[in-house]
Amino acid sequence: MLFPRGLIVSCQALAGNPLRDSDILAHMAKAAELGGARAIRANGVSDISAMRRLLDVPIIGINKMTDDTGRTVITPTFESARAVVEAGADIIALDATFQTSTLREDTKTLIGRIHAELGKPVMADISTADEAEHACAIGADLVSTTLAGYLPNHHFPEEERYVPDFPLIKEILSRRGVTCPVVGEGRFWRVEDMRRGLEMGLHAIVVGKAITNPMAITAYYTHGLQGLMEV
Repeated sequence: MLFPRGLIVSCQALAGNPLRDSDILAHMAKAAELGGARAIRANGVSDISAMRRLLDVPIIGINKMTDDTGRTVITPTFESARAVVEAGADIIALDATFQTSTLREDTKTLIGRIHAELGKPVMADISTADEAEHACAIGADLVSTTLAGYLPNHHFPEEERYVPDFPLIKEILSRRGVTCPVVGEGRFWRVEDMRRGLEMGLHAIVVGKAITNPMAITAYYTHGLQGLMEV
């Protein structure tokens, strides 16, 4: 298997986050590794290069790009994948949804080229069970629920901000056509939810904001204290 069963930690900080510094994120990733992370998920050449110098665990590399509609698309082209492989990524994650984008190359062709020309496995980021099934059929090595609830016109309801999409996970795991390992990602905040996901049959759980984003962690606690704090 690409990495042992368990926890993957996503170490990312976008513009506007005070932690937007590759060296800071690399040390955060190392701390996550020392805490037991089975792999690290990271975005972009600069961050991945800095992490590769410190980490022993696999790096799941992504390359976020913005299309002309303003939508962020994960590793939409072969060249975007090549860049993060050259930076040190061991696995490439990419958008394998049915959502169209002017940036995205054909997903089946892209997966095939990453396998053949870069020699790396592919994690398909999906949002539905149909997409998971399709991704396995066209050669993905893993599928992840990364984009469930994060696509235009398909955003999760506010009351589920800290609740994983367990109905979707159950549906994906029940599909006979989902023949590759499934990773749960998106809104995992509690250990109980992680345990539930693994007991359902997920190979791994990705946790990002709840571990590596102090702004989001603070928002989680203040959200839980609503009605008890002074305005």
